[in-house]
Amino acid sequence: MDYALDFENLKTKCLEEISKASSLKDLTELKNKYLAKKGEISLMMNHIREVEDKKAFGEMYNACRKSVEEALDIKIKEEENKKLIEDLKKEKIDITLPGNSYQRGSANPFYKIINEIEDIFVGMGYSVETGPEVDYDKYVFELLNIPHDHPARDMQDTLYIDNNLLLRSHTSSVQAHVMEKAKGQPIKIICPGKTYRRDDDDMTHSHQFAQVEGLVIDKNINLGNLKATLELFAKKMFSKDTKVRFRSSFFPFTEPSVEVDISCFNCKGKGCPLCKGSGWIEILGAGMVHPNVLKMSGYDPEVYSGFAFGIGIERVAMLKYGIDDIRRFYQNDLRFIKEFKKVKED
Repeated sequence: MDYALDFENLKTKCLEEISKASSLKDLTELKNKYLAKKGEISLMMNHIREVEDKKAFGEMYNACRKSVEEALDIKIKEEENKKLIEDLKKEKIDITLPGNSYQRGSANPFYKIINEIEDIFVGMGYSVETGPEVDYDKYVFELLNIPHDHPARDMQDTLYIDNNLLLRSHTSSVQAHVMEKAKGQPIKIICPGKTYRRDDDDMTHSHQFAQVEGLVIDKNINLGNLKATLELFAKKMFSKDTKVRFRSSFFPFTEPSVEVDISCFNCKGKGCPLCKGSGWIEILGAGMVHPNVLKMSGYDPEVYSGFAFGIGIERVAMLKYGIDDIRRFYQNDLRFIKEFKKVKED
């Protein structure tokens, strides 16, 4: 049998089909048809046992296989180059189009104030705690000395999910969670976050607002510690000349309770439109933690005492930046945000 002619015919057939192939898919199919383990060229090796001159047969086999492999490699590269050129034409960049401009963003003053307050209190050794915005009545009211029939609930227990679950009306609920977990150990925390109450939306009120509440519980904590803490906060937040004034008030979870004013940083206490001529600006509520709150959370009020305070984030931002409408914080108006853009100079 003339295997030389068989190899020559097989090679000619392969090269002709390779030259006619018009895609990478066709070439892959031809490679499998002729060079795979059960391909036509590979199967020719089964005839080697039938010939006497096995060396000559092997040389013819290798020559045929090499020719086909080389032809396939060349054709594959040609097709790959064609595909690349086609892709480049499709993805061609039109250099006449206007370029994209990327502007430096700016932070909402709401978050700028939160970050400033956190920095101030973390510098005083406080830790930052967060909690659920949808919480149980137990944490929002009961553990804070506000039982079901307490009149202080009138303006606060407003947005309920069901009879026991509501949107928290103050971040004091986080303090209740932390006291419960602390199991009678000292606490020094601030709790920033959003709060919710049914309210009319106008220039100074919103159904959603935010607070940073603080809580310190330890032995020998007194009203002087609270005053010193708030004075330091006011000086760092507004100006080094800021003074703090306490006025008696009432909160169910503190006793005694105080409203806290700061001297007007705009007129230095002389009287101006910002402070309505009084020289003072009301900024937060505070007081000594009520003994009932300590008892319900596992503290002995004969041993431990503490103070708490609540700062309105939007109120501080409005005072510090001269913002006239609380709703601006939530309107996503880029013109408003850009007013607080600050570029750092090298």
